[in-house]
Amino acid sequence: MPFVHANGIRIYYELRGSGQKLLFISGTGGDLRNRPNVFDGPLPDAFEVLAFDQRGLGQTDKPEAEYRMRDYADDAAGVLSELGWDRVPVMGVSFGGMVAQELALCHPERVSALVLACTSAGGAGGASYPLQELEALSEPDRIEHQLVLSDTRRDSQWRSANPDRWSNLVRIAREARRTDRDEAGGRRQLEARSGHDTWERLPGIDLPVLLVGGRYDGIAPMANMVAMAERIPAARLEFFEGGHLFLVQDRSAYPFVIQWLKETL
Repeated sequence: MPFVHANGIRIYYELRGSGQKLLFISGTGGDLRNRPNVFDGPLPDAFEVLAFDQRGLGQTDKPEAEYRMRDYADDAAGVLSELGWDRVPVMGVSFGGMVAQELALCHPERVSALVLACTSAGGAGGASYPLQELEALSEPDRIEHQLVLSDTRRDSQWRSANPDRWSNLVRIAREARRTDRDEAGGRRQLEARSGHDTWERLPGIDLPVLLVGGRYDGIAPMANMVAMAERIPAARLEFFEGGHLFLVQDRSAYPFVIQWLKETL
């Protein structure tokens, strides 16, 4: 299996596709053993995609220490360095978008363009929903809260009118949580996420940036994305029909991102 040693830890990564290189940074709890993942979508048909398990997750090392957002950015930069990827476009989704912000700010020489999906800047720009608060709930309550947050259209009226669809969503969410998930690593990621704040530094991102989000996202609300777009000098903002998973809910989202990247690079 492919591993690199970077930033003091062993990191698991995968490469798929051909063409222009693209680093993809996944969201909270991302684990490349889970399917479907980024490699099952359209990106590898358009780019050579690099993705990796972040510290504390999947098959990457899980150091027993406090994790900081800068650690995640340094991990990503280290992976690029070890693989000889000098300066590439980066797409970060949700938590991965937070890491991508830090990467662009702390290692600007590594990033040629930036796609930030369903994410937030923190600070005065607004934080994404504090998912760590859900961890204390029972599994059924946690799943239901997160499903509603993921798409705010799933209110009580919708759930009453669509009991079969709701039950299916709950089943899929329940089955998606791995039994071998490292709870300590997941908790440390959430703790790092709670301290994310790039707001004051966002004007320093001096490269093309595309911000994309879902209109019904209760985790990274539209207002947070609008605030980021107003703060980043060369930013473009687009919203799609969906919630936090708009990239799979709206079939026009990925083609739009791919086209923007191809026109930008």
